[in-house]
Amino acid sequence: MPQSMPPKLAEIVAEFAAAPRDVVLEMLLEYSDAVPPLPAELTGHAGMEQVPECQTAFFLRAEVAADRTVTTWFDCPPEAPTTRAFAGILAEGLAGASADEVLSVPDDLYQRMGLAQAISPLRVRGGNAILARLKRQVRDQLD
Repeated sequence: MPQSMPPKLAEIVAEFAAAPRDVVLEMLLEYSDAVPPLPAELTGHAGMEQVPECQTAFFLRAEVAADRTVTTWFDCPPEAPTTRAFAGILAEGLAGASADEVLSVPDDLYQRMGLAQAISPLRVRGGNAILARLKRQVRDQLD
C-alpha cells in the first residue's frame, strides 16, 4: 500500500490550499522562522548539498536513521524569506517522518499549496528543486 504524505505536512498543505490568496504570502513568510539552526558539525555546510536552482545560496542534508526516520537540515540566508519559508515548511512538515513518507511527498507540493499564484515561477522551481534533491538523498541512502 503506498504511503501518504506525513500528516503534519498534509495539514500545512491543506491550510495553504484553503487560505484566501491574499494571505498565502503572509502565511508562507511565517515559516521562514521555522528553520532550526544548523548543528555544529554542519558549520560551513560540511556534508550538505547546495541547490543551484535556487536564486540564493541554499544548502540541505537528509539523513536516514537505522529505523528509517529522516532528519533534515536546511540553510538559507534570512535575506531570502520565501526560499527560507520552503525550508521551514519542509522542516516542520517532515519532522519525524519516515523515509517512505518523505518519498511520498508529491512533486507538485507547492502548486497544491496554491503558491504558484502567489510567488514567481522561478521561486516555485527552486522549491521543487529543494524537494527533489531531498528525496534523492533519501533514496540514495536506502539503496
